[in-house]
Amino acid sequence: MKDILEGFALVAQFDVLLAILASAVYGLVVGSLPGLSATMATALLVPVTFYLSPIAAVATIITASAMAIFSGDIPGCLLRIPGTPASAAYTDEAYAMTRKGQAELALGTGLWFSALGGIAGTLSLVVMAPLLAELALNFSSFEYFWLAALGLMCATLVARSSPVKAIASMLGGLLVSCVGMENPAGAPRFVFGITDLLGGIEPLPALVGVFAVSEVMRAMAAAEPPPLPRRRFGPIMAGQWELTKRYQKPMWRGNVVGIIIGVLPGAGADMAAWVSYAMSKRFSKEPEKFGTGHPEGLVEAGASNNASLASGWVPSLLFGVPGDTITAIAIGVLYMKGLNPGPTLFTERASSMYALYIIFALANIIMIPLGIVMIRLAAGVLRAPRAAVMPVVLLLCAIGSYATGNNLFSVLLVAGFGVLGYGMERCGYPVAALVLGIVMGSMFEQTFVTSLIKSDGSILPFFERPVSAVLAAITLGALLWPLGVWAWRRFARSSGSRKARQLVG
Repeated sequence: MKDILEGFALVAQFDVLLAILASAVYGLVVGSLPGLSATMATALLVPVTFYLSPIAAVATIITASAMAIFSGDIPGCLLRIPGTPASAAYTDEAYAMTRKGQAELALGTGLWFSALGGIAGTLSLVVMAPLLAELALNFSSFEYFWLAALGLMCATLVARSSPVKAIASMLGGLLVSCVGMENPAGAPRFVFGITDLLGGIEPLPALVGVFAVSEVMRAMAAAEPPPLPRRRFGPIMAGQWELTKRYQKPMWRGNVVGIIIGVLPGAGADMAAWVSYAMSKRFSKEPEKFGTGHPEGLVEAGASNNASLASGWVPSLLFGVPGDTITAIAIGVLYMKGLNPGPTLFTERASSMYALYIIFALANIIMIPLGIVMIRLAAGVLRAPRAAVMPVVLLLCAIGSYATGNNLFSVLLVAGFGVLGYGMERCGYPVAALVLGIVMGSMFEQTFVTSLIKSDGSILPFFERPVSAVLAAITLGALLWPLGVWAWRRFARSSGSRKARQLVG
């Protein structure tokens, strides 16, 4: 109890509260700008933390990342341009709700369930940190390979087009992820003598290009862009309690999936959102409504990405192993401020740990009022003429892409992917599957090659290890499930027609 009270006293200091408020506003603004991810928002805060106390420094990282993950939903909902990679999984769903005149319901759903997911992730950090960290440490490259393969299977599960086109888009994304230095030989692949391609193609330029630039091109190509609903936003949080009661199972499933994926090093909120949205569609009683403006997928994926954000701190605090890119930055700040990660941090600096727990909870609580204000301010996008909005969007895309690599080549990549995304959508190929292949490609290849090196070329360890075998069964089941359903329906139809012929005869 003494440590808890000391934790509250540490958080209640003026500089800590000011840092939480300022970083919350900063995270909301940066996350809502296309091309500026939550990771970038966190990285830009590192120089500021030099001048802050240890608790205030970590508070800025926690608060800004939580706010940025949520606010990435705002441009995705209003303009079909995800602000962060974690929002890309359900951007089409949220935008479809905006087209139906339900923008405030979509944004309120993202806000409310992001806050609930963040609180659930915080509770997991408090209660199950040692257990989850031990689980993560038992994962080797074999398990991570199947986890990456399962994430890639989401391309076929979330696509509204044919599975063949979804798989083709996903394989195209895997091909793009191969650009750069080969793993592990270090030989250049698909660089065509361009030195800027030696480091590979980052997911962010591809994300901004296929979603944002292609949307600008569609608006330019349309003689009269379809008007968005011009009306005053109603209550942002209206109907959220009804959604909570109606979709309890998806909400809790999203929380659990987000917590589990978040604690696995290298996974993070992006994978959590993709997997949870795919699971929501797979287990839904109304899967045909997905992609038409159905809030169920937003409930599960919104809860999952923020839950994974908090649980990603479990291996970071206990063992110094980053759960994602955000916690990798946070570990550097922890070492810089003398809060060295490790088991002794929970015994010798217990009050500081309780202070971090309180900051996590506080950040997700203040997310609701600040998020409502941000949504109200962003709602002006709906009333602005498309001809005025699209040039600003294009400018933000250029600025954001330049900031990722500090060179003009990133801007050219964004333009190229914009043309590619526009062409793919005209032909019915899902661009979300392309982005998923690029995001997961490096992890998929690296874990596969590493596993083959460890097993001396044998594939048996991929199926012999208990956890790896379970993940392999789930992945292969997800792959074969559509084929099995198709075969069963074909068999049922042929049996029915045969019985009908017998009755007639």
